[in-house]
Amino acid sequence: MSQTLDQPVLLSAMHQLLAPLTRLALARGLPYAALDELLRAALVREARRLHADVPGHGLVSRVSTTTGLTRREVSRLLEAGDEAPLPAPHSLTGEVLVRWMADPPYQRQGRPLALPRTGDAPSFEALAQSVTRDVHPRTLLGELCRLELVTCNTDIDTVALKQPAFVPRADQAHMLSLLADNVGDHLRAAVDNVLGSGDAHFEQAVYADELSLQSVQALRPLIAAQWADLLGRMAPELERRIADDRTERRAQDQRVRIGFYSFAAPMAGAAPAQRSCSQERGLTQPVR
Repeated sequence: MSQTLDQPVLLSAMHQLLAPLTRLALARGLPYAALDELLRAALVREARRLHADVPGHGLVSRVSTTTGLTRREVSRLLEAGDEAPLPAPHSLTGEVLVRWMADPPYQRQGRPLALPRTGDAPSFEALAQSVTRDVHPRTLLGELCRLELVTCNTDIDTVALKQPAFVPRADQAHMLSLLADNVGDHLRAAVDNVLGSGDAHFEQAVYADELSLQSVQALRPLIAAQWADLLGRMAPELERRIADDRTERRAQDQRVRIGFYSFAAPMAGAAPAQRSCSQERGLTQPVR
């Protein structure tokens, strides 16, 4: 399939891939500017890899042409290199939090005060207006409530920071790390298969529709048992092969991730498919 014909299908796939990522970003208050910088840096990094054989004086032009970014932007990102720090998540709600936790008028003995919602400083209204007058304080308060960073006491009309909310929890950091590792490798496997012959990595899934919620819940013990069986078989085999490679003095420079996941959701009003259960490999090729 040519690139021109492939692009509408590719855009549709990208749309589906971006949906859960943007959901995560919005749920955690990550602003567009930070995501934009990440995407720009990723495009330049990958384009540089694609054009590794291009001499330095022509690399900026080639990467600019490949990515659609300006030469100035490409030069900036190439100079930053792989060691460039991640972009700081700059957002209005973040600025409100920082000022609330740092400015003396909004502190008492080093701790953020509970603030009257309206009125002169120190109040939430005054705090929000000290950050921006382009967005109404009520809108900023609504966003902070959505992110579960503040609590509102409607009886006395005050706003207070949720103390643990602005300190990253260890379990959340661990879950995000697992998401990056597991989903990242799964996506790399799928992309390798799409860009190659389709069999670079093992990637299959069984899917079914026209199920009741009760049936989906009844499948969970079976799914858990299947994972336990896979883990019980693979862990000893991996340990044995690591030991064999060490004994045979082979170069131990490879890694492997063997995943297992399940997902269930409403059918989103789609018409029932003629085939209600099939197996999926790579893209969407049912096994007949």
